[in-house]
Amino acid sequence: MNLSDVDSDRPRVRHRDGEGNVKTIECDAVAGCDGFHGICRPSIPDSALTVYEREYPFVWLGVLARTPPSHHELIYTHHERGFALHSMRTPEITRLYLQVDPAESLEAWSDDRIWAELTARLEVEGDFTLRDGPILDKGITPMRSFVAEPLRHGRLFLAGDAAHIVPPTGAKGMNLAIADVRALARALEALLRGDDTLAAAYSDTCLRRVWRAEHFSWFMTTMLHTDPHADGFARQLQLSQLRYTTSSRAAATSLAENYVGLPFA
Repeated sequence: MNLSDVDSDRPRVRHRDGEGNVKTIECDAVAGCDGFHGICRPSIPDSALTVYEREYPFVWLGVLARTPPSHHELIYTHHERGFALHSMRTPEITRLYLQVDPAESLEAWSDDRIWAELTARLEVEGDFTLRDGPILDKGITPMRSFVAEPLRHGRLFLAGDAAHIVPPTGAKGMNLAIADVRALARALEALLRGDDTLAAAYSDTCLRRVWRAEHFSWFMTTMLHTDPHADGFARQLQLSQLRYTTSSRAAATSLAENYVGLPFA
């Protein structure tokens, strides 16, 4: 499958059908919603794209467990042993994450070791007990930030992970994808009626939200994770930011606004 003539008014999508025959679809526009490893973004010439990216020295071990959530709220934990997150999927299924050494393999983490580490990092004074149970699934998630701009090239429009990636700490990945598609649906509807105004503004409209979410995700990631390369000065700055965020109503309000999601454009 490949794209051609994306900078024209009639882009083409070539694909092979179930019987092995090559077919060509001539389009009014192409919505590139095929993820980070898809074919749409690479169809844009390198000279027409600017890419911004950052790799983080953090890795999550994520587990899905058959046990009721231990609390009705999300719990983010900054711990000297590393970050931990308690979240929920259903009333019977809990999703949990641990920051782990990037050099360690998944096989190094037995179920018993996972629960012991989660218990140590989520331990608090007061009425809270971490509920354990059978682990249904576990996997490793690296941390990165990525933005390719502009989000439009001719009649090809990028949306979601095809255009941008955020570290999961800020929980903005799906939020951004939905915001892109909402703006793109309006732009395409107008474009097919002969009005290019929203389509011309699509990239700038989405990128304003994308960069705000990129910053928030970077902020949450760097504030909560234990950086093995940080010196004492950097660690004290991190703890100062964390104390301020948890003690200032103004800071908490800003975090809540960004976390819940900004208004759609």
